[in-house]
Amino acid sequence: MSTYDVVIIGAGPAGLAVAYPLQEQGKRVAIIESDLWGGTCPNRGCDPKKMLMRGVEVKEAATAMLDSGIDGQVTIDWTKLMAHKRGYTEPVQTSTKQGLKEANIDTYSGAAAFVDPHTLMIGDQQITGEKIVIATGQRPAVIDIPGQEHLSSSTDFLDLDQLPQEIVFIGAGYITFELAVIAQAAGAQVHIIHHNQQPLKGFDQELVTALVAELSTQGIAFHLDTSPKALKKEADYYVLETDKGNFRADMVIGATGRIPNVETLQLERAHVEFDQHGVLVDTYLRTNQPHIYAIGDVLSKQLPKLTPVASFEAQHVVKVLAGKQEPIQYPLIPTLVFGHLKLARIGVSEKTIQKNTDQYSSEVIDLSTWYTYQRINDKQAKMTVVYDQAHNIAALTILSTLADELINTFVFVLGLDLTKDDLSRMIFAYPTPVSDLSSMI
Repeated sequence: MSTYDVVIIGAGPAGLAVAYPLQEQGKRVAIIESDLWGGTCPNRGCDPKKMLMRGVEVKEAATAMLDSGIDGQVTIDWTKLMAHKRGYTEPVQTSTKQGLKEANIDTYSGAAAFVDPHTLMIGDQQITGEKIVIATGQRPAVIDIPGQEHLSSSTDFLDLDQLPQEIVFIGAGYITFELAVIAQAAGAQVHIIHHNQQPLKGFDQELVTALVAELSTQGIAFHLDTSPKALKKEADYYVLETDKGNFRADMVIGATGRIPNVETLQLERAHVEFDQHGVLVDTYLRTNQPHIYAIGDVLSKQLPKLTPVASFEAQHVVKVLAGKQEPIQYPLIPTLVFGHLKLARIGVSEKTIQKNTDQYSSEVIDLSTWYTYQRINDKQAKMTVVYDQAHNIAALTILSTLADELINTFVFVLGLDLTKDDLSRMIFAYPTPVSDLSSMI
């Protein structure tokens, strides 16, 4: 039985961000992966999704400039676009394992299960670790309806050889919005089914409404306050039964949230506490067993479960294992719904703002008339700014084709408490989105 200083369960971005620094410190490190080496993000998550989204961005940018100097219609060739995506994703597993091998980090393939607080079983192999880091991530939840075995997931969509003619998405979170935009732009007829009136509930609802309206004009059909009841397979198509009628489709995708990968770990044998949202940790990211840590999407937490957050947590655990006993302090975390028209926010949560309306005020700024957005015919561009009682920016939400660029700029502005005077002492390249900053705060 092999013994290690640190054993990491999960070879995604979080686990890898722990493994390499610890090995460089001279520790004997092992890492275990039961699925795809490299994790969800580069294999079947944010990275391949953004590769496919590039086709949408080019198509819609050209469409926005029709009658403004651009002629002709840009179309998406799904087969070639998917080949572009696979050109990135297919080498990920091999390159990940090769990198670990070259770093002299031992790798184990298979599902890890605790035998006791220090011992893990992987297949018929048993290893022990002085310290253990759980970084097993999440997977798509499956809605409990008759016929749920016929549901597809985001994983299936991101590797389609051919695009179905008609797709129904169940759920109206950011995954649905992003995949629906890709599918519709590539030529599919798209329906989104959601059980209440609040899609993207974590974002400013005025801008969400504007986004839904724009996507509706592009051809995506939204069916709010509609609950799925059953899914049936009929010959070469599916029928989704809901409380508002039936929907026929070539593919039905369940996008009703994600759940932590904890079942196979046998955490009870290690006496590690967890709940339905994931593994419970303290402010040092330690479980109730002080030698066992957990990071990334497997955590039970209110913060967004995003790849950069997981990597930030990994960096903190590395410091703790090196002897720096400081609680984790999270910085501002931007969240983003990708598309040609993007929705981004940063700051105090919408839930907090709605619960304390007397402490906040807000304004909506129409950006569509500003030069930056007129230049690219971004007619939907707008921004909601929320102020606290001292008139400092507490949160902001941006709806624009440039929202991804602009929100990262506000990470610096808000994270460093930059003022209008601070910005006035800087000269930015003009005309660019960043050169508008001093007029926005």
